[in-house]
Amino acid sequence: MDEQKKKKKKSRFGEIWRRLKKNKAAVVSLFVIAVVVLVAVFASVLAPYPYDLQDYTAPYAKPSAVHLLGTDRLGRDTLSRLIYGAQQSLQLGIIAVAVSTVIGVIIGAVAGFYGGWTDTLIMRFLDIYQSIPMFLLCVTLASVMGPSLKNAILAIGISMIPGPARLMRASILTVREMEYIEAAKAIRARSARIIRKHIIPNAISPLIVSTTMSIGSGILSGAGLSFIGLGAQPPIPEWGALVSDARNIMRDHGELALYPGICIMITVLAFNLLGDGLRDALDPRLKN
Repeated sequence: MDEQKKKKKKSRFGEIWRRLKKNKAAVVSLFVIAVVVLVAVFASVLAPYPYDLQDYTAPYAKPSAVHLLGTDRLGRDTLSRLIYGAQQSLQLGIIAVAVSTVIGVIIGAVAGFYGGWTDTLIMRFLDIYQSIPMFLLCVTLASVMGPSLKNAILAIGISMIPGPARLMRASILTVREMEYIEAAKAIRARSARIIRKHIIPNAISPLIVSTTMSIGSGILSGAGLSFIGLGAQPPIPEWGALVSDARNIMRDHGELALYPGICIMITVLAFNLLGDGLRDALDPRLKN
């Protein structure tokens, strides 16, 4: 029985991968994301200098063999700070989305499974929650908790909860009346087990797509918080903070803002395009 389940999972994964490979933009995006992740993981190996190493004799140095992308106002190597910045930006996006997804899945699963007044109460609360613009809520929470990378992650994660909660609820509403759910109820399986073992696994596909795209939004929101001073604090080289550091010298040294801006743009675009590809690959109506 276990072998049959493994074979079924492998065949489903193979089918999803086959359809994903047809989307060239998604495959390229997956490659780009893999490169960014590897750069973040091996930043200490790849970076030619520590991100906070200062050389006061070479401020605003031009690109050269010593500093491939030049240096900033304190003589810190720009390339090294971009490489280490990948760590901070990915943390902002991935951890924040993980927080929002875990909490949102629990809330949405409870609302969708039990329905009735429980569903109504949760949904009306989320209506109020979503009446506040997401970035404004991020700024408010980050201001209250204090400017730091950890607090920015929490602020973004809390602000993004309604999205996965509503999506999980909608998915569960489509599967909770299925025969296998009725069978589980008939043998008096516990509600928590039904939700965990039967409902969430069968309602998870749309959430995978949403989560992938949300990582890009999380990175962008994190960069925005860092830009206004509520995210990563000096000398931490988060990409948004690097843009903020260079905003007063853009006329003379615009490349210092351009480099991290390009990194943000490419990474966010890659996550969005991969999400589009996963949506098509996971949609059973697109099988051929």
